[in-house]
Amino acid sequence: MTTFEQTLLREISTLSESRQADVLAFIRFLKISLPNEEKISKDFKEALQDARATAEANNIT
Repeated sequence: MTTFEQTLLREISTLSESRQADVLAFIRFLKISLPNEEKISKDFKEALQDARATAEANNIT
């Protein structure tokens, strides 16, 4: 276990049980709601291609 993980566990252990549940729920929310880096990169490339195609179609330089 890393020092960071140990510190995180130590901090969480000082919270009430209901607050610990809130922290766990938040962590789970972060894990399911944040897209991975590959998806972000793919979405960016697609948006850039679309923007370039739109610019070319409308003679925007």
